[in-house]
Amino acid sequence: MSKPLPLLSIPLPCRTKKIPRIFTVLLFPIFISGCLPYLFHLGKEQSSIILGREKIEDILNLPELDIKTKQKLNLIRDARNFAIGELTLNEKGGFEYYTKLDREEIGWNVSASEALELKSYTWWFPIAGTVPYKGFFDKQMAISLEKELQSEGYDTRIRAIGGYSTLGWFSDPVLSPQLSWPDHRLVGLVFHEMAHATAYLPGDSTLNESYASYVEEKGIEIYYTKKEGESSLHLQKFKKEKVRREVTLSLLKKYAEELKTLYTSGIDSENKHLQKQEIIKRFKEDVIQKKLVPEEKSKEFLTREWNNEDFLGALRYHSGEFSFESLFISSGKNFRQFHKEVQKLFDLPEESRKQFLNKEL
Repeated sequence: MSKPLPLLSIPLPCRTKKIPRIFTVLLFPIFISGCLPYLFHLGKEQSSIILGREKIEDILNLPELDIKTKQKLNLIRDARNFAIGELTLNEKGGFEYYTKLDREEIGWNVSASEALELKSYTWWFPIAGTVPYKGFFDKQMAISLEKELQSEGYDTRIRAIGGYSTLGWFSDPVLSPQLSWPDHRLVGLVFHEMAHATAYLPGDSTLNESYASYVEEKGIEIYYTKKEGESSLHLQKFKKEKVRREVTLSLLKKYAEELKTLYTSGIDSENKHLQKQEIIKRFKEDVIQKKLVPEEKSKEFLTREWNNEDFLGALRYHSGEFSFESLFISSGKNFRQFHKEVQKLFDLPEESRKQFLNKEL
């Protein structure tokens, strides 16, 4: 129902938002023993990704390079050039390099929320600020944290990581698992991650991700329209997926409002839990009725456990689409000006930013 989450490759803390802000940058002296295993794991894998980079230009010149990899790397190179030239995204956003991993997934993010409140559990770390997920390159470590959070009563979810970003601190490579993605999603990945390197407000994940998702989707439309025309098969596939996503998001918002109303009501916790499951059950049935899930996957979807974090995780990436579109139009459909206008939002109070994201047609 939602896209894979990015991994911000900056050291994450080992505790929750209550920790003192004493962390600096990767590989600085670490003196909190409980964090050592996690930070060692993170630093080791991040260093491996950066040190294992190879210039895409050099790889494309290898005579033994297979056709599929060559096509994907050429596409990434072209998308990067388009992102810089047409979307005026920060060239420090990466995709000049390629790193081959020895695993099928980049990594995994753990996220959580209150069980009877649509409120994310958060972590704080340098540069990125407060974020509602914690990244791992080792799935067992992610599972261990999820179990710990579940034992404390939180709704949780582990998701495979789709993107990887250092927010422009390093030239981030494309990673081998990403080459299996459909072409239009790979183009979108380039635009999304380079948007993070262009405008990023530490501590406001919903604004950051929604902005990057808007740039991603607007960029895909413009890219394929200019490259292949309105009849582009890639463009048609993207538009079909977008329509399905928009219908799904409207349902998510509808049932999220029902959950909010329930959680703020005066009934006891036991009945809240029961009614919560009933609301989620109706949501899933609505999704099936509207054929938003392929028929062969409908049974799996209905039996899959859903919780608050599923709603929060999806809406985190797609809020404020109408507001961003209005801002893009008022910027004269000029991306350079649009990015500047987005950065002006960073000076607004938190409540004003939320109002911006919650505007509807």
